[in-house]
Amino acid sequence: MKTIVLHDYFEALEGGGRLCNILAQGIGADIGYGFARPEHPFLLPFTQAQQIDLQSGSRIPLWRQFKLARVFAQRTQFLRHYNTVIYSGFYTPLAVTQHPQGRNILYCHTPPRFVYDQRDFYLTQLSPPLQPLLQAFIAYLQPRYEAALAKMDVILTNSAHVRDRIHHYLGKEAQIIHPPCDTSHFRWLGQKNYYLSTARLDPLKQVDKIIQAFLQMPDKPLIIASGGSELKKLQRLARNAPHIQFTGWISDVQLAELMGNAIATLYLPKQEDFGMSPLESMAAGKPVIGLAEGGLLETILPGKTGILLPQATSETICEAVNHLNSDHALSLRAECEQQAQNFRNELFLKKIKEFL
Repeated sequence: MKTIVLHDYFEALEGGGRLCNILAQGIGADIGYGFARPEHPFLLPFTQAQQIDLQSGSRIPLWRQFKLARVFAQRTQFLRHYNTVIYSGFYTPLAVTQHPQGRNILYCHTPPRFVYDQRDFYLTQLSPPLQPLLQAFIAYLQPRYEAALAKMDVILTNSAHVRDRIHHYLGKEAQIIHPPCDTSHFRWLGQKNYYLSTARLDPLKQVDKIIQAFLQMPDKPLIIASGGSELKKLQRLARNAPHIQFTGWISDVQLAELMGNAIATLYLPKQEDFGMSPLESMAAGKPVIGLAEGGLLETILPGKTGILLPQATSETICEAVNHLNSDHALSLRAECEQQAQNFRNELFLKKIKEFL
């Protein structure tokens, strides 16, 4: 049985790409994608013969998304050579029309949030001249995305939270297989004097709330180990504070090193789909300060592997950081590592193979 895993693109070290890396390796599948940055670590294990690069990258917002949607819909005739296709992302499902024979499986990390639950939020993030362009793209993508889902043999998803989102917005049922955590890559290395944020610098990730809180705690060093569209805005917000450091995008090895030596991590997205970063933090023996909503309710054990905040304010974040000092964080190491083991790669691949 010949299988391929399709993912939108490989650019940052995001959870969906890591899942596809582990999945394709674990079941011996090929891997296809819209574009990838050079030497992306998630693609290094695959030979050129195992990869299909559609080379559809663009730096122009909205045009980039439209180009991805179109390339998956129109340039994926190669799928006819595969028995099974596993789709990951917002745009890959449009390729299902090119695979009429064989099995089509969608692993849905979330329906596109700019189309469904966060449409108004994303519109307000754009200048007025660009808002009609996003509305036009939504009008293009939404019917095609929903038609593609109707052709899937089955929909898998990462959490009960996203399963409910799929049912609410799309009227579809999904089966939960939690994402894998690479507990061999993320591990406890020690404890240095800093807290860590790894969320992408995107408005929904609320890294601005973390910065605002740490500006009130000059004795608490913070490292922000990620990049994204809000990098310059957040650097301005941090006002060159000496205890707040931005690394930009870093390598997978550097990320594991920073995670393994932190006191604790902070991860505060709005209604997060699942959240791989908290699991990676726990695998490294580091407790997590998160929001009591979304997929984090399924991974963080309050008081045992971290703290769940009712809301992300400077007051609640400062209180949690002061409570989760180095000694307290160290005392939670064993429970963090134990919780991460419940999501290790081997369990994920076992469930996927049983399903297949």
